[in-house]
Amino acid sequence: MTASRIWVVDDDRAVRFVLATALREAGYAVDAFDSAQSVLDALQHQATPDLLFTDVRMPGDDGLVLLDKLKAGYPHLPVIVMSAYTDIASTAGAFRGGAHEFLSKPFDLDDAVALAARALPDASHEANGDVTKDAPAVDTTSDALIGDTPQMRALFRAIGRLAQAPLSVLIIGETGTGKELVARALHRESPRARKPFVALNTAAIPAELLESELFGHEAGAFTGANKRHVGRFEQANGGTLFLDEIGDMPASLQTRLLRVLAEGEFFRVGGRELIRVDVRVIAATHQDLDAHVIDGRFRADLLHRLDVVRLHLPPLRERKADIAQLAERFLATAAGKLGAPAKRFAKPALEKLQAHDWPGNVRELENLCWRLVALAPGETLTLHDLDAALVPSTAATSAHEWDAALAEWARAKLDKGDQRVHAEALDRFDRALLGAALAHTGGHRSEAAAKLGVGRNTLTRKLGPGRKPSKR
Repeated sequence: MTASRIWVVDDDRAVRFVLATALREAGYAVDAFDSAQSVLDALQHQATPDLLFTDVRMPGDDGLVLLDKLKAGYPHLPVIVMSAYTDIASTAGAFRGGAHEFLSKPFDLDDAVALAARALPDASHEANGDVTKDAPAVDTTSDALIGDTPQMRALFRAIGRLAQAPLSVLIIGETGTGKELVARALHRESPRARKPFVALNTAAIPAELLESELFGHEAGAFTGANKRHVGRFEQANGGTLFLDEIGDMPASLQTRLLRVLAEGEFFRVGGRELIRVDVRVIAATHQDLDAHVIDGRFRADLLHRLDVVRLHLPPLRERKADIAQLAERFLATAAGKLGAPAKRFAKPALEKLQAHDWPGNVRELENLCWRLVALAPGETLTLHDLDAALVPSTAATSAHEWDAALAEWARAKLDKGDQRVHAEALDRFDRALLGAALAHTGGHRSEAAAKLGVGRNTLTRKLGPGRKPSKR
């Protein structure tokens, strides 16, 4: 039996050598090339290989350009794209172009060989894949969904694959892990990107209003309904509807949602006109929906509709290697929004960040960075700055337990003979509220002050001198 032929394309001689060697030792016939053009030239006088590995960043045409040309001229050829740049833009770009798989550098040679073995039997089926080549280009520079740990690389690959498919996705993750960011990335990288992305936190809407919020209502449908209201499903028509905290949806609405997912149609509250929509639904929760199905709190058939594909978001404590990169991004964003000097963490402070458990996950880290940019006096953030701003990892995260955590903190201070407990508590309280409000409003002080119910002058005074005025 003739050995399968694999081509390896990479301008790095070492990568070409080790990957080609590993594939040859696995029994494949391998040719190696140092550029996209050399591959295209070889295809003019050689038989098409059974599989091709290509790097992304190379002199001349890069790997994604090569991928486009190969898919145009050799649609049956499976291509595995390799790159050291494992962000959503590169992974989604590869899958949007028709890549069979995305391989992050540095990679384990055994994994690469196993990937080749999986790709080869599927080569004959690739021509019929659902690939949209003309999906619009997108800007991911403001995306805080970043990281280079294995968990995040796997997540980026999943987003790249799922973005092109019109499947319902259920995102599971603790509060603050970035579930809405994943939903936005799935929308932004999809053929629906030019249509609306509409988000609704079902837990934030009173149960008696949620039906109207989702499906809309006609004038006179109920007391106070003075005019027609277009619901979130109609607003998202052609695009994506993100339903956060879906586990809190009342049972009565689960039936209506199931019908829309199944039929793509519904009536507004009090309406007689059948509304038809084309909406991709992405749902998210921090709860165990499988357990809710067992105890009767969530419909099994609805879960099956929502859970076509399930994505798990890791908590920050399980990907601490990403903390430095995330903190750098958040500090830069906060400084730009607040008109404040750029700040960075001193090495001991960064080590303390990486030792923290982060019960509030990425959102907690983001809020911390906003507080420090707004309130820390120096441009280098020290352990002292962190001690004044970092919530102890033993503190409870639920709203109804914060007072118990505060009391525990105060007792510890009093046991040490601290005479400034009250002053420090007030200072920490103000810092936490200000940082959270500024992060929530994107650095707009007037809006942050209004959210907190204080005057802008009060907020500005607490921020201290030396800050440039914000945009509002």
